[in-house]
Amino acid sequence: MPGQRSITEAEKLAAAKLGGFPVRRDQMAAVANIYRAASAVRQHLENSVLRSSDLTWTAFVVLWVVWVWGESETRHVAEEAGISKGTLTGVARTLESRGLVQRAGHPSDGRLVLLSLTDKGEDLMQRVFPAFNEEEAFVTEGLSDAECRTLAEGLRRVVLQVEERGEERRHELLDGADPAPRRSGRRPKA
Repeated sequence: MPGQRSITEAEKLAAAKLGGFPVRRDQMAAVANIYRAASAVRQHLENSVLRSSDLTWTAFVVLWVVWVWGESETRHVAEEAGISKGTLTGVARTLESRGLVQRAGHPSDGRLVLLSLTDKGEDLMQRVFPAFNEEEAFVTEGLSDAECRTLAEGLRRVVLQVEERGEERRHELLDGADPAPRRSGRRPKA
């Protein structure tokens, strides 16, 4: 079963499968391990610290963004959280129903919506974040402080590469055409 294999086994299987392909193995390993690390950390935090507060990763990230930035337009919250505006709408409704955030109309533009934490949301973040940070320390325990800084800087450079040059690269790969719209995975009924 794929879920039962270690990262080392997965790397060996990939190397065997790709033996004849001209691939940039170090770059492939870097991107694969970014994904694996992100998935492992997310799952660990959701199943430990966040579960006791009945929060998903996405809900926590939305709360974090609003906690750090203060009252913000929903479009900015979605962008900072790395989610679609549609996903934010559902998450914000859930958090609002739990009394953790409140939505309000923008004072000068009625089309815009602002999100802010309630006192209950502020209390939750002040309680949850220290435990969350302890788990961040746990998952990076095998790294020195210097290695954590080096890793963080390397990942920042990956993010900046995509943010600053990704759009240009996508247009190049698509010969200037717009990307096809995203699909949910569902196919139209015949």
